[in-house]
Amino acid sequence: MAWKNGPTMSLPVDAPKPGQTDPGIIRNFCIIAHIDHGKSTLADRMLQLTGVVDERAARAQYLDRMDIERERGITIKSQAVRMPWTVPADNEAGAEPGTYVLNMIDTPGHVDFTYEVSRSLEACEAAILLVDAAQGIEAQTLANLYLAMGADLHIIPVLNKIDLPSANPDKYAAELAGLVGCDPDDVLKVSAKTGMGVEALLNHIVAETPAPVGDADKPARALIFDSVYDTYRGVITYVRVVDGSLTHRDRIKMMSTSATHEMLEIGVISPEQVKAGELGVGEVGYLITGVKDVRQSRVGDTVTTQHHGAVDPLGGYKHPNPMVYAGLYPIDGDQYGELRESLEKLQLNDAALVYEPETSGALGFGFRCGFLGLLHMEITRERLEREFGLDLISTAPNVVYEVAMEDGTEIEVTNPSEFPEGKIAEVREPVVKATILSPSDYIGTIMELCQTKRGQLGGMDYLSEDRVEMRYTLPMGEIVFDFFDQLKSRTKGYASLDYERSGEQAADLVKVDILLQGEPVDAFSAIVHKEAAYSYGVMMAGKLKDLIPRQQFEVPIQAAIGARVIARENIRAIRKDVLAKCYGGDITRKRKLLEKQKEGKKRMKMVGRVEVPQEAFVAALSNDGAGSSEKSKK
Repeated sequence: MAWKNGPTMSLPVDAPKPGQTDPGIIRNFCIIAHIDHGKSTLADRMLQLTGVVDERAARAQYLDRMDIERERGITIKSQAVRMPWTVPADNEAGAEPGTYVLNMIDTPGHVDFTYEVSRSLEACEAAILLVDAAQGIEAQTLANLYLAMGADLHIIPVLNKIDLPSANPDKYAAELAGLVGCDPDDVLKVSAKTGMGVEALLNHIVAETPAPVGDADKPARALIFDSVYDTYRGVITYVRVVDGSLTHRDRIKMMSTSATHEMLEIGVISPEQVKAGELGVGEVGYLITGVKDVRQSRVGDTVTTQHHGAVDPLGGYKHPNPMVYAGLYPIDGDQYGELRESLEKLQLNDAALVYEPETSGALGFGFRCGFLGLLHMEITRERLEREFGLDLISTAPNVVYEVAMEDGTEIEVTNPSEFPEGKIAEVREPVVKATILSPSDYIGTIMELCQTKRGQLGGMDYLSEDRVEMRYTLPMGEIVFDFFDQLKSRTKGYASLDYERSGEQAADLVKVDILLQGEPVDAFSAIVHKEAAYSYGVMMAGKLKDLIPRQQFEVPIQAAIGARVIARENIRAIRKDVLAKCYGGDITRKRKLLEKQKEGKKRMKMVGRVEVPQEAFVAALSNDGAGSSEKSKK
């Protein structure tokens, strides 16, 4: 995502200017919630009420800048905005009257983008916990709440959508109060769509959010919490200043790499970029140094000044471990270099993405990429295709397995082609702790689904009379395929899922190879549970039979575990009518021609290779049940 170079923006006339702002009037907060509970709509109302977006420029989901966010109706990237807010003397929240600076960060809600949320929390002192008054608390509401509590943020509980006919604010206010540990009357009630209660919420933010703490006289220290790449301006770095101040034209130093740069531009986002002379303690803004090398501006790094700079860096972030791996290959092999550059630029914008080069006999040169989940994988692939103009094939997603051999060696397998031959002592697969929130009517259905996915029930609690929280330990490999879709369809869309990595367990896993004319095709190999091996083999063999064009000779498609074939389909040969010109005549003449054709087919089968068209790879590798974790619109 690159910023659109629109007209230069300026802050409202009465707004405190960046760099000259007393930290005591700054309030840094974020909005956390489940998908579709109204975060982006609430952010829109705040932008309008504070006057940083006028009626003419306003549009729905203003902060969702990428086309893909607007099409899918989900937030993928966190966005930071500076807003001035004047608190009146007669406010009910008990806030001191005056003009304040609010730095608001709108965060994603989907479990795959939890890392975006965790980084945003580090730049804030408070979090608005937003819950839909018609749906109540969902799994990711809980996950994001625990993240905010872990970051020691002040929690402001808010119920949204109270204008809906199906809203039940009293019931869910009691549920929310029990979770946060406050009185139900302290839960604020708003309608982000109509703007009802949003002014009172802004006053509460001023009254309850602690002011940022920092020392203006110390050497400058600022935490990088996000970065984007702009084709024309290079790397744009988003920072939260903790100590000291950063000034335009300062020479700055990145503490992890010791790289130094001259600051070409500094400013705040309100909600477009607004230039400023400096950024002081507690302020959130952006830096542009003209650097084109994306590796020199890492998220979690500390920025200081080159001369008389700080010695100790800030805490930074714990890097996330990828949950799902898949290969990304350019359809046109000449685009390999472009794919590498595009992944570098995208990694700056998406710090949770990891990749390394790999080669496939069937697909050529590409990259093995690690993602936090299936939606993360889908979004990454779509962004690479849209923003960088690439045509890509992605292999079926799989997780990382640990294989212990009988001779004591340990092998990490991120790709089925790396699965070792020989005597295997044990295969360990990653497991997750899953939290499922659902109406109590669907308990039996959810239990049945989790049992078919080899899940173990860890506990169950009733949040209210008709809502239950179920905790399961599930193999990660079972979740990355169709678990989310099945959970939604079996509970009519009411259940919500959140999960986190929870170690490993031994499992009876095997590698299924797909062979064309006896030759394994590495792109179609998969590591599956022994009980599911047969159905995977039959499914892939049937799929490839329909997709691969007929050859001059018969082609067997086999699914095999080691040397044992478990499924087979045949692609029949194209037969030329060699008897067409033989009308009448002796039968021995016809037999001789048919024998000659048979010999030719035999010889061709020995030397011929089965050509698998790219379209067949694309069709066979797309949606093998791996499909879309966001089909149900979350």
